[in-house]
Amino acid sequence: MIATTRRTFLLGSAGLLVLTACGGADGSGAGAGSQRPPGPLGMSAIPDQDPELLNRLYPVVAKRFAGDTGLQVVYRPVTDYTAVVRAFEIGDIQLAWMGGLTGVQARARVPGASAIAQRDIDADFHSLFIAAKSSGLAPFADTAGLKSLAGHTLTFGSQTSTSGRLMPQYFMKQGGLDASDLKGKPGFSGSHDATIEAVASGSFEVGAVNEQVWKATVAAGKVDLGKVVILWRTPGYADYHWLARPDLDQTFGAGTTGKITNLLLGLDATKPDDAAILKLFGARSFIGTKNANYDQIEAVAKEQGLLA
Repeated sequence: MIATTRRTFLLGSAGLLVLTACGGADGSGAGAGSQRPPGPLGMSAIPDQDPELLNRLYPVVAKRFAGDTGLQVVYRPVTDYTAVVRAFEIGDIQLAWMGGLTGVQARARVPGASAIAQRDIDADFHSLFIAAKSSGLAPFADTAGLKSLAGHTLTFGSQTSTSGRLMPQYFMKQGGLDASDLKGKPGFSGSHDATIEAVASGSFEVGAVNEQVWKATVAAGKVDLGKVVILWRTPGYADYHWLARPDLDQTFGAGTTGKITNLLLGLDATKPDDAAILKLFGARSFIGTKNANYDQIEAVAKEQGLLA
């Protein structure tokens, strides 16, 4: 039921131009010191949460990007993680909010692409293993406790989610739990909030979910804590970030990458407009990052055969 609703919404929104934000008083859309660009600057994001939430968040971001660069900026929603990587590869989008794994995958296909900024929480990100209380599972303190999941059903998020699949699977291996030890094959819910719903509803006994989405869902009162319990919080790792194509400045004018980076790093939580954006991202601020911060993710992705 959940999957059908989400799929219907995504198919209905895929390919639609959610927002075209035109910057500059003359409406030319051209960056300072550049020729008129061939088209709007496209941005997108991995669909890791409820699409209704994402469609509130990213048009606001696109409008802000437009205002600070003087360019026409559009947000292009996509149906799944793979579609974001593909759109970035072929140049349909020039900026993308990626997870650790999808960022590594995109950089493998677009040499020279750069991670430019991440949230303050992304330098030390965590996944959670959660369970239905009816499963009888109890919280544990370290990776060895993952063996207790043997014989239970488990769902990840998207197949290429860093926090919903890649790193949880990595820690399962570290803890001596193989997928074959579970009851049936692992599921893939498609997103973090869908994982929470699947565990709360009893469709799966255990789920791997990103901590930030869990906290936001709990804060919104959308989780019955009488039915779901946190089993374990993983060690930290680098995750989400903004990724820029290497031809961004060449296409849209010198300094475009710098303007967007400075905008993100300069968001000030004491200013209402900035605070609204930071709240939507679940962050206190954005900080600089670089490709090397995702070396661990790249190594794990290669180990799991998820890096083509």
